[in-house]
Amino acid sequence: MGNCLPFHSGAIHVSKKKQVLPVETIFKLPSPLPAWPQGEGFASGSINLGGLEVCQVSTFNKIWATQEGGPDNLGATFFEPAPLPSGYFMLGCYCQANNTPLFGWVLAGKDEFNASSSTLQMPVDYKLVWSSESSKIKQDGSGYIWLPIPPDGYKAVGHVVTNSSVKPSLDKIRCVRSDLTEDSQHDEWIWSNSNGINIYGMKPTLIGTHAPGVCVGTFTAQVDGVSPPITLSCLKNNANNLSSMPNLSQIQALVQNYSPWIYLHPDEPFLPSSVNWFFTNGALLYKKGEESNPIPIDATGSNLPQGGSNDDTYWLDLPIDGKAKDRVKKGDLSSAGAYIHVKTILGATYTDIAIWPFYPFNGAARAKVEFINVSLGKIGEHVGDWEHVTLRISNFTGELWRVFFSEHSGGTWIDASQLEFEGGNKVVTYASLHGHAFYSKPGLVLQGNTKIGIGIRNDTAKSKIVMDTGVRYEVVSAEYLGNAVVEPAWLNYYRKWGPKIDYDLDTELKKIEKFLPGKLKREFEKIVKSLPNELLGEDGPTGPKMKNNWSGDEV
Repeated sequence: MGNCLPFHSGAIHVSKKKQVLPVETIFKLPSPLPAWPQGEGFASGSINLGGLEVCQVSTFNKIWATQEGGPDNLGATFFEPAPLPSGYFMLGCYCQANNTPLFGWVLAGKDEFNASSSTLQMPVDYKLVWSSESSKIKQDGSGYIWLPIPPDGYKAVGHVVTNSSVKPSLDKIRCVRSDLTEDSQHDEWIWSNSNGINIYGMKPTLIGTHAPGVCVGTFTAQVDGVSPPITLSCLKNNANNLSSMPNLSQIQALVQNYSPWIYLHPDEPFLPSSVNWFFTNGALLYKKGEESNPIPIDATGSNLPQGGSNDDTYWLDLPIDGKAKDRVKKGDLSSAGAYIHVKTILGATYTDIAIWPFYPFNGAARAKVEFINVSLGKIGEHVGDWEHVTLRISNFTGELWRVFFSEHSGGTWIDASQLEFEGGNKVVTYASLHGHAFYSKPGLVLQGNTKIGIGIRNDTAKSKIVMDTGVRYEVVSAEYLGNAVVEPAWLNYYRKWGPKIDYDLDTELKKIEKFLPGKLKREFEKIVKSLPNELLGEDGPTGPKMKNNWSGDEV
């Protein structure tokens, strides 16, 4: 299964109540980071953005805290990065909600030694954005949030926070030359209170493999009644190289260090397999207008149509023979592995490693209607199921920052501090029964109206059916490495991996609704009909390269 790196040995969530660790608890990965293989710039500690050199600082001095508001009503704490490496300047303070252990960072910057003009300048003044002086919230003293006023040609990328009403020194922070900044948007909500202030993280407006925007790690304060709204910028990578990205040997080391464990449900009948196993065990290629003459697929997919678009001209399907069809549906765990896509993200300050297992078949969806559990017949069934987990890794240090869990047509980002690990720094993931969506915790996730208990079941559990994605994997794409990675033919097959399923949704629903009390029928039908086609299984799924996240961000 390989060309570049072969397989190597090497909503409502019903689950156990999470133990809340305060922000004063500092999170660290279970195992120390290894010494990464040598390379040009990956994990070297700093990255040159084109005249501006930045480093990641994850040690802080506490400035001010409040003990209420925000997630779980536990408040938030505001920090400034300290100590700063020699020659570096603060670009902004850091804020984190108090319901999780401290696990964050901000960038600090300095002028490149031979920069033609200064990339950093002190602000010319500060504007007091908000003060907690008159607030009756539980707090440690009083907090003050200041907006740096940049000189012409420069922009602020972070706030200054103090515990005194005295205006900060102009030397406290630096503003960044405008050509090294990008527009920002709100990231996750961090904190708010009844005095009309909301604190959000920040991220670039555009995020993708070719987008140059860089997260600074700072926050933005939005205050009711302040017009125009406060605007802070992100950074921009203007460098013309990708030397901060990992090379092949470093990719291999990252996979070995973080590769997820995938726990399948103990009752899961439809297991993953390798793509090659799927092809060599009878999968067929169909062409529109020639349905009576399907073609066996070569073991490597070399006879699949390449490129083009998903135009309904071609599709794949299971073997025609009944016994062979049933056997292929069940998959083959012994052949299964992870297909890995490595891509630049956030202006090459981070690396995304997307890990894709393949399932020959996705089982029927199951629903929960109050206390009744029902099978949805053919709804949700389809051939060729692709799901993925994405590791977002710092190119400054090689440390895992967060993980994206794909859940049918969407998904969820989870910070490393909130993950379960096993066997060192390996991330634990749970694949849902029949649907194979990924979750970070075992239990039931109900997709629908959780208030009245009606929705599609996504059941996960720890079992003996487990897949270590670091044991067998193949790097199938890493665009930034050029010809060093040869993509397999099947990856550039842009059509459907399964046929369009022809069933009458209304007919299927009526089979189920006859068992439901009258008051629940309408709500149940409304929820099912609102589900995306990918979950309903009506249309055959496409492969990894046709997903929006292939070149964009995970959403």
